[in-house]
Amino acid sequence: MTSLSADKLQEGLSTKRFGLRVFFSREVGSTNEWARELAAFDAEEGTVAIAETQTAGRGRLGRVWVSPKGGLWFSTILRPKIKPTEAVRLVFVAGLAVAEALLKLYRLNVETKWPNDVLVDKRKVCGALSEMNTTDEGVNFVVLGIGVNANFNVKKDLPDELRDSATSLETELGRKVDLEELFRYLLERLEATYDSFLKDGSASVIGEWKKHAGFLGRRVEVAGETKLVGLALDVDQDGALVLRLDDGTLKRVFVGDLSLRTK
Repeated sequence: MTSLSADKLQEGLSTKRFGLRVFFSREVGSTNEWARELAAFDAEEGTVAIAETQTAGRGRLGRVWVSPKGGLWFSTILRPKIKPTEAVRLVFVAGLAVAEALLKLYRLNVETKWPNDVLVDKRKVCGALSEMNTTDEGVNFVVLGIGVNANFNVKKDLPDELRDSATSLETELGRKVDLEELFRYLLERLEATYDSFLKDGSASVIGEWKKHAGFLGRRVEVAGETKLVGLALDVDQDGALVLRLDDGTLKRVFVGDLSLRTK
């Protein structure tokens, strides 16, 4: 179950577009980069690039994403007819789809964390990375990358600096999961959530995403260009984190790293 079976990735898949074309490799630099190359050659919406390991996986703000064998590392090509300002909110589509999939399949204590993480028992199990290609005011394509820590031992397979803040499905469940089943179900949730985003707008998806957001109503710190500390009041329809700072002023934040403050 640790190794992905390319033959089984599409077995029983009930999507209309997502995953109808899957490009699989045992090892790539980055599935997002691979998907960008495929998109530049006119790969259709829903095309997936997936790999067993990434040697140069990326997270937000150019950070390294450690991708050992046993994880689920894939990127999906999207071609939404929306403005770039709307496309940046597609990361919430990924977060909601992952949260719903982990809750449904494994009954885990899942939370979403602004802007792009999914946690299990307060530790990171998944991250998403949305990258777009635009011309003037239009979106040519978006690559939505998802990385799920699945079938590996966090203490053995992640660097020391990540072991306290990260977890894996194997660590939480005490067993390995069926990676192909997780991939198929996640793609189905991803397509349904994306279609809802296009039909009803980002506000509906963010509203559902917030139902899993355990940090709301809590005192948080956001590290960005400056450090902000305050009460997390909301994530608004634009995807901005709304903070009430200690002096009582309200602040909308679009970029930063959120962490809970115990005091």
